[in-house]
Amino acid sequence: MNIIPFPERGQWAALLARPVLEAQDIEGKVLPILNQVKVQGDAGIRDLARRFDKTELTDLAFSEDAISNAEGKLDAELKNAIGQAYRNIYKFHEKQVQPVEKIETMPGVTCWRKSVGIEKVGIYIPGGSAPLFSTVLMLGIPAQIAGCKEVVLCTPSDHPAILYAAKLVGVTKAFRIGGAQAIAAMAYGTESVPKVYKIFGPGNQYVTTAKMLISKEGIAIDMPAGPSEVAIYADDTAIPAFVAADLLSQAEHGPDSQVLLVSTSKKLLSSVNLALASQLDNLPRRDLAAQSIQNSKAILVESQEDAIELLNQYAAEHLILSVEDAEAVSEKISNAGSIFLGNYTPESCGDYASGTNHTLPTNGYARAYSGVSVDSFVKKITVQNITKQGIQNIGPIVEAMAEAESLEAHKKAVTIRLKSLL
Repeated sequence: MNIIPFPERGQWAALLARPVLEAQDIEGKVLPILNQVKVQGDAGIRDLARRFDKTELTDLAFSEDAISNAEGKLDAELKNAIGQAYRNIYKFHEKQVQPVEKIETMPGVTCWRKSVGIEKVGIYIPGGSAPLFSTVLMLGIPAQIAGCKEVVLCTPSDHPAILYAAKLVGVTKAFRIGGAQAIAAMAYGTESVPKVYKIFGPGNQYVTTAKMLISKEGIAIDMPAGPSEVAIYADDTAIPAFVAADLLSQAEHGPDSQVLLVSTSKKLLSSVNLALASQLDNLPRRDLAAQSIQNSKAILVESQEDAIELLNQYAAEHLILSVEDAEAVSEKISNAGSIFLGNYTPESCGDYASGTNHTLPTNGYARAYSGVSVDSFVKKITVQNITKQGIQNIGPIVEAMAEAESLEAHKKAVTIRLKSLL
C-alpha cells in the first residue's frame, strides 16, 4: 500500500474519494431491460437469459424438490456452521423488536406506534464466483422476524447452500433469475414472479442501477449501494499480520473494492505492508485483491484526533478499530456502517456469523443511512385514541391553531364535537 505521510486537511477529500468506475451509460443499458420485463413478463426474462447468460430457462422457479434436496448436498460442517450463524443472527435481530408503548400525551389523549411487516419483499442474491448464502441469512432472518408474509428470492445461482439458507429463513418463492432483469421481475411482477413492495440485496453496477431506477417509480429499496469497503484504524497495539489479513479479506471482493488504513505509527504501516506482500501470494483470488490494494491507501496522521476526524469524514461501510481502548474510541465515531473492536474482531465474523447484519451503507452513505435491520422490513403505523375528556382538553388548542392557519373545516371538526358535549 502507498503510505501517505501527514496529509493536509485540504487533501483529505481527494485522498478519501472512492474508486470511480469507467464512465459508461449504465442507465441506458439497464432501462431497456427493465422495460422488456415490464412489457413481456416471463418471455422477456427468458429472452434476456438467452442473450446475457447463454441460458435456456424452462422453469423460472426453483422446484420444491430442489429446495428440499439442497440440505442433503451440504457436508455436515457447513450445514452446522450455517445453523449456528442462523441462531446468532436471529438472536441479535429479535431484540430489535420493540413492544408497543402507549403514551398519554395529556389526560384523555393516548398515542402509540405499532410495527407491521411489509407484506411482500424481494431478496436478490447475485451469482458469480462467490455464492453469497450468508446474505440470504442476513436478509431473510429480519424479514422472518418482522412477519413479512411473502419473501421472494431471485438468484442465478443454484448453489445448495443458497437454497438451504432460503428454506431456513422461510423464503416463500425462489426463482433462478439474475441481473437487472431479476430486479425488474420483482418490481413489476410477471406471470410467475410476484410483485413486491421493497427489494433488498447486493449486486453489480447493473443490478445497483436497476434498483435505483425502480426506486424512482415508487418501489422501495434497502439503500444505495456501491463497491464494498473497509477502513482500519490501527496503532502500535495492533498485530500487523491481523491488519493485513483484514485488508485482504475486503480486497478479495473485487478490483473496485477499497481498503483504507489509518495510523499514527509509521512502524505499524511498514509492518503491515510487509505482511500484505507475504499473505497476498497465498490467496486464490490474489489477482483481484492485488488490484484493489493498488487502489487503496495507508495514511499516516499525527494524532488520534486527526484519525477520528478523517474516519468520520470517510464514513466507512466497515470500520475496524485495532487500537488501545477501542471501545472508548468507538464512542467518538459518528459515521460508519458497522464497527469492529480490537485485535480479535475481524470483519469476517460480522460478514457471516457474529449476529450483526452485513448489509451496510457504502460509498459514504453511512453519513445518513443505517445497515439493514428488522426495522428495514417493517412499517411504523401510529395510532391515537381521544376520549371525551381528551377532546375537551386538546380541542381548544387545535381550534386556535387551525384558525391561525385559516383552515376553518379543521377547526369545525373539533368544534362540533365540543358542542355535543355541552
